[in-house]
Amino acid sequence: MAIPQHTIDQILDRTDIVELINQRVKLKKTGRTYSGCCPFHQEKTPSFHVYRDKAYYHCFGCQANGNAIKFLMEIDNRPFIDVMKDLAQHAGIELPKDNFAAKSATYKRQPKQAKPAPSSSDKTNNKTNEHVPSNDPPENQAFEAQNYVEQSHVEPSYVDQGYDQYQPDAFFYPDDAHFDFHQQGFHEQPQEASLYDLLEAVANYYQQQLKQAPHAQNYFQNRGLSQDTLDNWRLGYAPTDWQHLEQAFPQDIEGLKLVGLIRESDQGRQFNLLRDRVIFPIRDAKGRVVGFGGRALNDEIKPKYINSPDSEIFHKNQLLYGLYEGRKAKAEQWLMVEGYMDVIALHQSGIHGAVATLGTASNAEHLNILFRQNNSLTLAFDGDSAGQKAAWRTLEIALPLLEDGRQLHFFILPDQHDPDSLIQSIGQEAFLEKLGQSPLLSDFLYAQLTQRFDITSPEGKGQVMGELRQLSQQLPNGSYKYLLSQSFKDRLGFGRRNAEANSNDLNLSFGGIDHSQLLMVLLLHFPKLYKAFETLRALLPEQSLIKHFLDTLDRIEEQLPQDVEACRAFVLGACSHLHPQLLPLLNKIQLSQLGMDHPEDINKHAEDLYHRLQVEFLRKKLKQPASIKEMHNLKQQLNDAYKQLSRSEIRVEY
Repeated sequence: MAIPQHTIDQILDRTDIVELINQRVKLKKTGRTYSGCCPFHQEKTPSFHVYRDKAYYHCFGCQANGNAIKFLMEIDNRPFIDVMKDLAQHAGIELPKDNFAAKSATYKRQPKQAKPAPSSSDKTNNKTNEHVPSNDPPENQAFEAQNYVEQSHVEPSYVDQGYDQYQPDAFFYPDDAHFDFHQQGFHEQPQEASLYDLLEAVANYYQQQLKQAPHAQNYFQNRGLSQDTLDNWRLGYAPTDWQHLEQAFPQDIEGLKLVGLIRESDQGRQFNLLRDRVIFPIRDAKGRVVGFGGRALNDEIKPKYINSPDSEIFHKNQLLYGLYEGRKAKAEQWLMVEGYMDVIALHQSGIHGAVATLGTASNAEHLNILFRQNNSLTLAFDGDSAGQKAAWRTLEIALPLLEDGRQLHFFILPDQHDPDSLIQSIGQEAFLEKLGQSPLLSDFLYAQLTQRFDITSPEGKGQVMGELRQLSQQLPNGSYKYLLSQSFKDRLGFGRRNAEANSNDLNLSFGGIDHSQLLMVLLLHFPKLYKAFETLRALLPEQSLIKHFLDTLDRIEEQLPQDVEACRAFVLGACSHLHPQLLPLLNKIQLSQLGMDHPEDINKHAEDLYHRLQVEFLRKKLKQPASIKEMHNLKQQLNDAYKQLSRSEIRVEY
């Protein structure tokens, strides 16, 4: 059974990991976590912690860690599918049924029409059984020869075969010795066939039609596409004939209707959805053709683009054009654009992470699909008023998805340009430079709000902050929500950082200051970032300053005020017993030197610092593992930490 990742995520979201684990391990609330004796190794002092908000468990002793799925698999030694069935049932979510899914992706394929049995006169006139050429067009004959859904199907032939070659009990014979099978309507029954196979065949058919359509080939050539690009994207052409698919696929009318390629008019007449259009096959995450987009060759024809309607195997809101191709090319930077040609042109220029929606506005599902590829995304919009409105709508859709660590950039295109025309106009290098300058969401939001209000007056600044508060309510609780508000206050002249001396030294190298010291200063300035570092406590030496500091933050985290200055003061008060060690660090390290002007920058540096500290403490802990199992777990964690650190965008040494 294949379970989609979004279904797994939904099940985990609905599973209370504390409630689940508490059925097996007696847990006690300690600060903002729940702790108990680890079920995976023998211990007397509780070192097993469960984090409800992260849906995660971690043992400080043996380093066992994971989510609800992994806990049940390891504690009961059960396979993944069994665990998922139980969790799905408890969460009230129905898992996909493979048999049903396979059934819904099929249709009844009609048998070929049986040819009339030859008469005696025909037999006399045709002493040899010569092949009679088909009246179908040559391209249809060639296409039927592909036998795309007949691989296991052989038509029985009863003509000119003596009945005596069969066993007497193999068939029921009527008394009439001259019984004619054809006259009595003995025909092959319809067989089930796959919609995926059918659409694969249609895609091949459209590709073949392109070779016979010079005007369609000219369209692609004028757009600068190479033959390799045409082949890789399987671009094609739909003929002008209103019934070309019926002629090419006479046995598959039902399937073509199910996927919407054959429609029916109000008068009951069948017609093909796509005619005289260049064709863009649309592939799902597995590379299967599931639908088609068709563009008119004449801009006067409206609509310019027509897409396959939703069907059993095609759901526009859950697909992105170019996603399969981008994954195949191992794209790292992902860019959402508007049209199919933009995607193809960017891929041809080496920008493999370009994708587009399928004729619909971008939605939360589209953004989540891309966030699963990379936590940093760029969205491209036209520079006109319509493009600005679309950018704002997308911003509002994206806000609830912006968990800590995720970033959105807004690439506003110059007037009269789309990505396709821009890259052809200025070249790949200049395009990439402009793409790299795309403002972050915090910058885009600040620019939009400060254009609406007069920020030279206190009233205007208050209106900007009021709008921000309303928008921030849509953000998930986390450090980004807190940091975004602080960033606006700083820019408008409210915050503490405005009064600090600015430094031109933006280098992150602080001689003689280790990572632990930098982390403590960062958290004293931005206590809400603590959640990003809480799991480090499992690796820290018991008597270290950073361990005492993080333990203090863990106890007070739920009590932290929302106001930035009040939050800092609260933490300093709670850490009064550590002032002799902490205050010298505050005087030594000025965060204004970090040059982190955006909340996204702070999150990015925090993530990088976390992985550096993780590597540092894992390496120390590996020198004296408590057991072979702990050594194995520590090595696995260290390997993962190195991988995360190698992907970091920060390329400086602290």
